[in-house]
Amino acid sequence: MTGSRAATEYNIRAGEYTAVVTEQAGALRELRHRGRDLIVPFPEGGPIPDYRGIVAAPWPNRIADGRYTFDGAEYEVPVNETDRGCALHGLAFRLDWDLESQDGSSVTLSCTPQPTAGYPHEVRIAVEYRLTEDGLHSQVTASNLGGTAAPYGVCPHPYLVAGPASLDEWTLEIPAGQFLVVTPDRLLPKETRTVEGHEFDFRTPRTIGATEIDHAFTDIAFDGGGQARVLVRDPGGTGVGMAWDRTCQWLQIHTADKQPPAPNRLGLAVEPMTCPPDAFNSGVDLIRLEPGATHEASWSIFAT
Repeated sequence: MTGSRAATEYNIRAGEYTAVVTEQAGALRELRHRGRDLIVPFPEGGPIPDYRGIVAAPWPNRIADGRYTFDGAEYEVPVNETDRGCALHGLAFRLDWDLESQDGSSVTLSCTPQPTAGYPHEVRIAVEYRLTEDGLHSQVTASNLGGTAAPYGVCPHPYLVAGPASLDEWTLEIPAGQFLVVTPDRLLPKETRTVEGHEFDFRTPRTIGATEIDHAFTDIAFDGGGQARVLVRDPGGTGVGMAWDRTCQWLQIHTADKQPPAPNRLGLAVEPMTCPPDAFNSGVDLIRLEPGATHEASWSIFAT
């Protein structure tokens, strides 16, 4: 959970879509279509529960023990997931983001986390949220302003809402052939395995039911236009989808399971990631952002 403060907000609109973006963490606080929530919102001016709507950068997911090696040097970043002993979701969510540009249907915010001993790089991160008549389109651009190469990864963190029924009743489609087996206590990577014959096989749409997911998927099927899509539908006929491009070869899915009295399974976290969990240690699909280089990743959320 990120901190609570009064934050400047930006309202954008196009067609039948509306969105609210906050300078706090550069987060997408609200997204609606015809007045219907497409993501789990969070209250204005309060803390951000469960990292809802943030941009997770310069790493997505977790780093074991907050420690990693890059270019032969060892580094340590703060552990903020104390129960699992991991550094979770990067550095950018801690910051207030600066307004770069805004009009009626779009807003661009940016931040540059202060270089530290644990991440001694000057990486500027900018996010554009743009509404059109077919949904919300987001792009994150990272620019290395420093003089040394930087390890980097990114993902969004929305919790999708298909409709008024419970998450157990929603129908889910995930275009992924493999998932990452993780340790049960810390959710750290062990190995990938096929979804064939497993409860995580949602290549053909089916009801989520009691299945609990907090795993990364890969072997993603992209269409001829280079897009992949997760689709979630409510039995009442409404739905929501998320699409992304080939820059994200990994996908975290989380059914938002909570122990009472916390609210349980409020939405489905869908997080297209450029790299898997603990990539700062494994090096798998880790982006090496050279001095002066930029990296772009994009995704969309839309009503169905």
